[in-house]
Amino acid sequence: MKYLLLAYTPAAAWDAATADAPNEEALAAYAVYQQFEAELVASGEFVLSEGLGHPAVTTTVRRTDAGVVATDGPFAELKEVLASFAIIDVANQERARDIVARVVEILGEPIEIRPIMGDDYAG
Repeated sequence: MKYLLLAYTPAAAWDAATADAPNEEALAAYAVYQQFEAELVASGEFVLSEGLGHPAVTTTVRRTDAGVVATDGPFAELKEVLASFAIIDVANQERARDIVARVVEILGEPIEIRPIMGDDYAG
């Protein structure tokens, strides 16, 4: 079954992480994460992972009484922002939790696990 993993980071940390000077601690944690991701690739459980652009370059599109409106930038002031996502394909939710627990240990940020609705969705 496929799961979407949504990784969040504090907004202040995002700004620090995307500043000109690299954060050595974050770079070291990411290197460990990349090794773990390679393990998931080898086991066949890894599907995709991508970082997301800074929230300041976000566009929100919504339907209003006046029609469909696009708004530049984040639509709310957030304490945490969605920083990246990954898709894994594992046997069950317990395995997804095990994987995410390891990633949280490595990166230290919260991750939301969402089942992807497909032919094998058991929700």
